[in-house]
Amino acid sequence: MSRHTSLPAASLFAATLCAAATTNAQTLTVSSWVPPTHFIHTDFLVPFAAEVAAVTEGRVTLNILPAPLGGPAQHWELARNGIADITWGNFTYEPERFVAMWFAEFPNAGTHAEAQSRALWRTYETYMADNPAFAGVKMLGVGLFGGGQLHHGTKPITTPADIANQTFRMGGPIQERMLTALGAVPVAAPATRAYEMLESGVIDGSLHSIESVMNFRLEGVLKHHTVFPKGFYDATFFVAMNAARWNRLSEQDRTAIEGIIGETLSAAWGRSFDIQAPRAVAKLAEAGNSFAEPSQELISAVDAIYAQMVEDWIIAAQRAGVADPEAVLDFYQSTYTQLAAQ
Repeated sequence: MSRHTSLPAASLFAATLCAAATTNAQTLTVSSWVPPTHFIHTDFLVPFAAEVAAVTEGRVTLNILPAPLGGPAQHWELARNGIADITWGNFTYEPERFVAMWFAEFPNAGTHAEAQSRALWRTYETYMADNPAFAGVKMLGVGLFGGGQLHHGTKPITTPADIANQTFRMGGPIQERMLTALGAVPVAAPATRAYEMLESGVIDGSLHSIESVMNFRLEGVLKHHTVFPKGFYDATFFVAMNAARWNRLSEQDRTAIEGIIGETLSAAWGRSFDIQAPRAVAKLAEAGNSFAEPSQELISAVDAIYAQMVEDWIIAAQRAGVADPEAVLDFYQSTYTQLAAQ
């Protein structure tokens, strides 16, 4: 074949390869309910999207939508039903479905978010992956945020007397039970509504991780922060993909993506919170906000509530299909302790 006759053939071959690559390309929609300036978007979702594209050599890309397809509490169902391909959200917002996860939201769950998140992933894989509550999605990662704390608009909270009769925004049944047991008045609402509720006087304080106070711009309305050494409570999160959509990816791409999800993605989730927390403390201090430690009386009251919560959760978890809840809790705690010490 002459040089002149081979060029059209080569061009045709290249065009065929490009067409095949285009045909095989997959774009996955991601629904996220925080603004694009939030660090979960900039420091977690965007790098994850870049990694997916890299490991699949561009065959799979993520399109993070400019606006969420539903409210925060709807994001599990958005993924399960395939309305979005990938979502992230808070297990806390569907407490009855995710009874198995309650243990990680109790007081004293820890303050090292990366270690927590890795421990929770290992616990999920070991004890929960086959639980019907998690059916319909491919779990990409799980996480915690390094300990939620008490925040108040007008005064420090250090004793049980300080918290009595105060109204606090909270996000789930674990937090509700703790506040009620301490004599406070809980008001259920997502973190995104905290500012307007504080400004209008509907609540006196709100439960958040330290970073959340800064990232939801609450430093001007939540000026007093009570920091429990092991966390006052926590919140469990998921990153999930519609199971059917996952299965439609090629085996090659599923294998490639498996290498960057699971414990790896869970660790990245926790690490982003560990980076944010000290930054938030510094900024809050610069803004003149106060930090206090709880009195031993308040810590003892929280510990007593925790003990009863564990006892009640064991019964509820067994009813929800968890064969050995005590083993689950022991596994998580020992794994967290080991990882946090590294």
